[in-house]
Amino acid sequence: MTATEDHAGGPGDMLPGLRAVVDDSRAKAAATRTRRAAEAQPAAVDPVARVLVDVQLAHLDRPFDYTVPASMAESAVPGARVKVRFAGQDVDGFVVARAAASEHPGRLAPLRRVVSAEPVLTPEVAALVAAVAERYAGSRSDVLRLAVPPRHATTERQPSPPAPQLAADPPAAGEAWSAHEHAATFLTHLASGGAPRAVWNPPPGADWPLLVAHAAALTVAGGRGVLVCVPDGRDVERVSAALDSVLGPDHHVALTADSGPAQRYRQFLRVSRGAARVVVGTRSAAFAPVRDLGLVVIWDDGDDLHAEPRAPYPHSREVLLLRAEQQGTAALVGGFARSCEADYLLRTGWARPLVASRDHVRASVSVAVVPGEDRAIATRVPSAVRDLVRSALEQGPVLVQTPRHGYVASLACERCRTPARCRVCAGPLLLAGPASPPHCRWCGHQELGWACSECGHRGLRAPVLGDARTAEELGRMFPSTTLRTSSGDHVRSSVADRPEIVVATPGAEPVAEGGYAGVVLLDTWLTLARADLRTDEEALRRWLGAAGLVRPGGRVIAVGDPAHPALQALVRWDPAGFADRENDQRLATHLPPAVRLATVTGEPGAVDDALTLLAPPDAAEVLGPVPVEGAGSGEVRLVVRVPRALGASLSHALGELQRVRSARKLDAVRVQVDPPTL
Repeated sequence: MTATEDHAGGPGDMLPGLRAVVDDSRAKAAATRTRRAAEAQPAAVDPVARVLVDVQLAHLDRPFDYTVPASMAESAVPGARVKVRFAGQDVDGFVVARAAASEHPGRLAPLRRVVSAEPVLTPEVAALVAAVAERYAGSRSDVLRLAVPPRHATTERQPSPPAPQLAADPPAAGEAWSAHEHAATFLTHLASGGAPRAVWNPPPGADWPLLVAHAAALTVAGGRGVLVCVPDGRDVERVSAALDSVLGPDHHVALTADSGPAQRYRQFLRVSRGAARVVVGTRSAAFAPVRDLGLVVIWDDGDDLHAEPRAPYPHSREVLLLRAEQQGTAALVGGFARSCEADYLLRTGWARPLVASRDHVRASVSVAVVPGEDRAIATRVPSAVRDLVRSALEQGPVLVQTPRHGYVASLACERCRTPARCRVCAGPLLLAGPASPPHCRWCGHQELGWACSECGHRGLRAPVLGDARTAEELGRMFPSTTLRTSSGDHVRSSVADRPEIVVATPGAEPVAEGGYAGVVLLDTWLTLARADLRTDEEALRRWLGAAGLVRPGGRVIAVGDPAHPALQALVRWDPAGFADRENDQRLATHLPPAVRLATVTGEPGAVDDALTLLAPPDAAEVLGPVPVEGAGSGEVRLVVRVPRALGASLSHALGELQRVRSARKLDAVRVQVDPPTL
């Protein structure tokens, strides 16, 4: 190598540069290790975070301790969402508390990261989640999915404007509630910061959303929050409109499942941050983090929409009652009907009745029952019904409630009355319209040449008619009258105050401006034909719900057996007496709500294992297992019931059963405490 080559790029010139690069890399690595070591140091104050991990396994349903790194000391606040290492993978969780030391010896794993420093799980809601999980023998992770909506990061970064100041109007509230006995005492106690608890049955024609809004205004004016749970979105809209009229705009939020992720999370944050003090929503709103909660309200608690269809199957009424007990709030359990559970609250003295005077009820509505004509003839609308519809149309709209949706919901042999069945799968036949051939409800097969399997006759009759066929019949009777239907996927929220006939199925009745001039309840025998523990109670609830939409002084007529107890209660407008008699019968037969009842459902082997592992209270009765009707999968059901005083012990025993089964990885069973139906 020449001197020129050595001077141009020899090894002697390269070594200083390489040393500089290596030294720089080492310095950076050392700085990174120093920074990471500093970040890994525990927080100076409360270095332990108790985290409720989102894990489905029942035996892991408890908080776990993690170290809070110093870099997360300010953001890992109670209620924040975090990521933690659990069972070899990163999982979500909520910080439920910070502590100075752990109760468990050994080195704790650190938090992986804080997903959001927004405290979305308040201490009150965390306690409620634990109580609901214990009450229904479920896990807190399942309840948390109902209580806290999924995060929407963009929405979380936006501020929540506070609600304007509110000035209540006690005289207006007193005037609105004047028809109710003892309402003045209830409202005064509510406005003064007390915790009155009432079972409320308004008179027919009452604007119940307006009454709820006035009670909410008095509560908010006293510096407390309000939570209102209703069955469906249409009721949310009605209550929201009433709250806007009484409280003014921007004073409340609506929480429903129909809202998009961003809108639902935005409304949730307004409540969590204290920017809104009044919440109205469907069943999941029972967990809303309302600050300084002073009043919980549930409307129509007998509606099955209040029962959560996902594990652990809580009922919004029970969630609100647990919340009222934990937070010492006022409670209002309302509805035109009175559920047996609501009546039981009166029996135990937990609540007091809040009802209208009998004179006011008699002046508000006239109810009659007429026997149904022989269903063998073409018409099922008696002359008394036709007369009522004709006279009521002169004053306004008329509501006709029919139990079934569709055209002809059931077919039978015209001669021998044998139900018409499909030749392919033995399913029931029906008609979808006046020009449609009979087809199977189960498999859809068209029976073009049907003949009765018993007598060979080819003629068909329709023992059960739907709302479409009912509207067709009424259209022939009143050819110059507008007819509307509300059922299925086409539910109307309201109708105008003009002469027209509205045919609706139960729960789909639209509200008429000013109320209906007349209400007709058809086919009451069909509503009473269900084989269920709550058949009569549910039938009366549906009838009273429709009849409650009548205007003051309107008329209601039902077609059915005048001697039936449920129809007699409708005629007298006596939901209280009916619920009291129902509870007397259930007390004698050891049925809810006089007892606490639970079911265990699953494959026969799994249920048998559960029966072996279950350690119920000494006074428990174990019934079954028996096959589940209509399941089609060979499932069986076990029923366990105990005196109501031992309800907590039964829930605890079922929770222990779930934890043992989870730890041993046994086949799953479905546990339901106080199921709405058997």
